[in-house]
Amino acid sequence: MRIKFLYFLLFVFSIGLTAQESNCNCCTEKHSEFDFWIGSWTVTNPDGTLAGKNIIDKIQDNCILRENWTSAKGNFTGTSNNFYNSTKKQWEQIWIDNQGGNLHLRGNRVGNQMILKTDVAKNKDGQPYYHKVTWTLNEDGSVRQYWETITNDKDVTIAFDGLYKKAEN
Repeated sequence: MRIKFLYFLLFVFSIGLTAQESNCNCCTEKHSEFDFWIGSWTVTNPDGTLAGKNIIDKIQDNCILRENWTSAKGNFTGTSNNFYNSTKKQWEQIWIDNQGGNLHLRGNRVGNQMILKTDVAKNKDGQPYYHKVTWTLNEDGSVRQYWETITNDKDVTIAFDGLYKKAEN
């Protein structure tokens, strides 16, 4: 009798978990496309010097991928909220830093890359430009973040090129 009761409780508990999982609006495959960026990371520049540390986690019932960046010297910090906008069928990032800078990027995952861009704006010389940030999942589990500023649809300036490796605990 006692074993039957335990099986009954397990059955009821598993039904409850299934119901909870089905109520998770952000537990879809599309909402998981950027999960390769989740973790505590040490980030280096192309020359191998330390660029900073970044912690990426999921919050709000898996609806937001939150980034918390701290530069190597600790004087530059920033936070981004990344989310899949199911209405627009695109990923979006809202970045705000401690210097008053901000970006709103939009795009999608293509293969092993998340590619997000800002809208086109005008620089101080009146030339059109936009930012394009690409995160590439490498075979070894590291992630490369490559940030380009593109002016006149042809002139490219590298704003950031960082290699993310899981931080050692």
